Amino acid sequence: MRIELQPRLDPPRWLGLAAPVAAFALALLVGGVLVAALGRSPLDAFRVYFVDPLTQDWSLAALAVKASPLVMIAVGLCFCFRANLWNIGAEGQFVVGGACGGALALATHGVDHMGPLGGAWILPALLALGAIGGALYALIPALLRVALGVNEILSSLMLVYVAGLGLDYLVRGPWRDPAGFNFPVSVNFDPEATLPNLVDGLSLHAGVLITLAVVVLAALVFSRTLFGYEIRCVGAAPRAARFSGFSERRLTLLVFALSGGLAGLAGAIEVAGPIGQLQPSISPGYGFTAIIVAYLGRLQPVGVLVAGLVLALTYVGGEGAQIALKLPLDVTKAFQGVLLVCVLGADVATRYQVRIIGRVMA
Repeated sequence: MRIELQPRLDPPRWLGLAAPVAAFALALLVGGVLVAALGRSPLDAFRVYFVDPLTQDWSLAALAVKASPLVMIAVGLCFCFRANLWNIGAEGQFVVGGACGGALALATHGVDHMGPLGGAWILPALLALGAIGGALYALIPALLRVALGVNEILSSLMLVYVAGLGLDYLVRGPWRDPAGFNFPVSVNFDPEATLPNLVDGLSLHAGVLITLAVVVLAALVFSRTLFGYEIRCVGAAPRAARFSGFSERRLTLLVFALSGGLAGLAGAIEVAGPIGQLQPSISPGYGFTAIIVAYLGRLQPVGVLVAGLVLALTYVGGEGAQIALKLPLDVTKAFQGVLLVCVLGADVATRYQVRIIGRVMA
């Protein structure tokens, strides 16, 4: 007996919509079993994870702040994934973007800003440097693929560790705060290099608005532009795309630059917003979690926005569960991993029919 997967010629629309919901429900079930195995009540855990963060102003603001980098990175990944290109190194591009933006904040720290703009130019330039740094870093695996045929999955993934170790060296070495009591952190950024808060007393910052603008722009690009059509065409039928005159090499460079640029911008927003300085680690794994967000959102910008809020809920709820239920933070990471497996499984069930073939004679 053997099992075969046969592509569905015309998968029903309802199946595509129901698959993420079913995947999330199955992940909840597995997560409940895991929590019960640790000796805690699954119902209490679900309340702390998914209900409590929605009941207070500060936790709603924290939810939006956590979702912001996940959504922005995942929207960028949609450009690559829809073109059948696999940028797995968004985590490294996020770190490089944060480092490039942070370098400007450190260079202008404590300087009297002269001229008509004063210090008003610093924050836009910081964000632009973050986006440029992330885009250039993402172009490394893209160029290796285009010029030498190197697998972009491996090259982009390995560059994550290069970026992380590079930032660690800089913050522990030349960028360390000399008055920081030997802690491996940079100086706190000046007000001119930090994002303003939208509401007094809450952590909600202006980067959230930038993320919403990115979602709207990406939705328009995918649905209303020739570039969006080119991405869909190359991803769905590369041979037909070549006959249509679309260049796969040019598209590879463009989507990687876009994806890396958005990841880098998210990194710059993170260091100029919630963190406010450079540290050896500026990400709890946003770049990897964004892969789950992209697939849970069905590679659609608006879907990604919803999925980002759901995943951010697990981060905020996970921090609450550490305090209220003494659950380790690794439970949150395990749940996110289970969710990714369930999403991929649901995706396979959507695209393929499972056939069981009878015994095969030797």
